[in-house]
Amino acid sequence: MKLYQKIIIAILSVLAITVTSATVWAAFAYKDANATFAAISKHVERKSTKRTTSVSLEDRDPITIALFGIDTGGLGRTEQGRSDTMMIVTLNPKEKKTTVVSLDRDIYTKIVGYDSYDKLNHAYAFGGVKMALDSIEYLLDVPIDHYVSINLQGLTDLIDAVGGIEVNNKIDFTLDGVHVPEGKQHLDGTSGLAYARMRKQDPEGDIGRQRRQREVVSKIVHKVLGLDGISKYKEILKAVQDNCTTNLTWDQLLDISKNYVPALENIQSYQLSGEEPSWQSDVYYQVLGKHELLNIQNLIKSELGLPTKSELTISDGYSEGYNPDQLYDDEDTPLESDEQTQKEAKTQTQQSTASSDSVTNVNNTQTDYVTDENVAVNQ
Repeated sequence: MKLYQKIIIAILSVLAITVTSATVWAAFAYKDANATFAAISKHVERKSTKRTTSVSLEDRDPITIALFGIDTGGLGRTEQGRSDTMMIVTLNPKEKKTTVVSLDRDIYTKIVGYDSYDKLNHAYAFGGVKMALDSIEYLLDVPIDHYVSINLQGLTDLIDAVGGIEVNNKIDFTLDGVHVPEGKQHLDGTSGLAYARMRKQDPEGDIGRQRRQREVVSKIVHKVLGLDGISKYKEILKAVQDNCTTNLTWDQLLDISKNYVPALENIQSYQLSGEEPSWQSDVYYQVLGKHELLNIQNLIKSELGLPTKSELTISDGYSEGYNPDQLYDDEDTPLESDEQTQKEAKTQTQQSTASSDSVTNVNNTQTDYVTDENVAVNQ
């Protein structure tokens, strides 16, 4: 799994597995973890309109979990905040597959319950978790079963709880007074948060930031899954309790940790983002390609065992459907996961290096030949 909210799924699952093991230590951990979830569990009064039957965790039915990264709770921010990081995780244990779709915060879409169109991340600011979940369901046309949110301070505390992380920083930058040099670095919670938040100095903007967030997630998950995570469970629990909320109950978490672990054997991550619209105002938005949105929707629906569609329903102003202004005509190209893209980039780099080495060898041979010839002539 990759963006920093995915951390919570891994951490919660690891904790649930750990605390249910038959050890004396686990008895204390179980009590602590149970208390943590009693504190962070927040019921949301809503019912998905995209499901006709209820989901059974005991039967290992495929589920979706929305992961929110809220831009408050740290750096002196105390307001409601926006969901600057949004991911939809689909867990399918029967197929042993997990699909993670990152949603760009600037996507122009309908804010359900607010009677307006705006940036997707504003839904949380306007109406909290319920409005955010309803708006994502509208956009993706899939049910969202659960959510987990973490704020800025939560990411800082989690990085510190696992003893920091090692990264290879590609861009020397300073953000809010925190300097992160280029090259291999050991990051604590403060510098790790800066590394995950920096956007304006990255040539790729928000896409580059999300890539670094996914890197931070991978680093933390790796340490949580190792001895660092087990030995520091109290610090991890405190970071979760102080900075996270979820509508998952303790019993549901135990069911997920027991029945959904096989889904983590094959994880594919995707990015849903668009381009600046032709009608652009002073506010920056992204409109989505019709085919890309449809392909993402069908990808998730396939994992959930739901019927797919051959085209999007576009509103004519009187009927239900997507607003034409939130979409643009794009080419129908196959989706590529982050893992596929990285593999192709690595292959291209290797081919380019091999080609460069070949040219260098040819040039060296030519130079040697000319030198020998010149020597022969001079003699």
